Amino acid sequence: WGERFFTTEEHRENDSASAMDDRIRFIEHQGKQILLLDFSHANANEMQLLLEYVRITVAQHSRESLVTLADLTGATVDHAVATRIKEVLTLDRPFVKKTAWVGSESIPHAFMENFGSFSQREIVTFKTREEAMDWLVGE
Repeated sequence: WGERFFTTEEHRENDSASAMDDRIRFIEHQGKQILLLDFSHANANEMQLLLEYVRITVAQHSRESLVTLADLTGATVDHAVATRIKEVLTLDRPFVKKTAWVGSESIPHAFMENFGSFSQREIVTFKTREEAMDWLVGE
């Protein structure tokens, strides 16, 4: 009697929130916290949802308190996604001390330049997560 049955919509929302928590989460490297932004293999729609989740998550932290690692391996970055990335990078700027990206080789060079100039943030790219994490926790 006490069981509660979820509607399909509620299941989708719960699955979606869980997927977001798996992709956007803190990891530890050399005793320091890094906010992992795992966009790997996300399609354009998933990218839009993840970017909004990132914006909300980052804004809950103190100014200049975060270091972030974005993994864009195999992610779809079309014009609409690129525009949203620029917006989120700009909104996140007060909260993020350092950011590193991996898997950005397939993103057009013009988009990458635009991200940095529009957001006025330095985006440092690396070949591996390990290299990126080492740089992020270094002083």
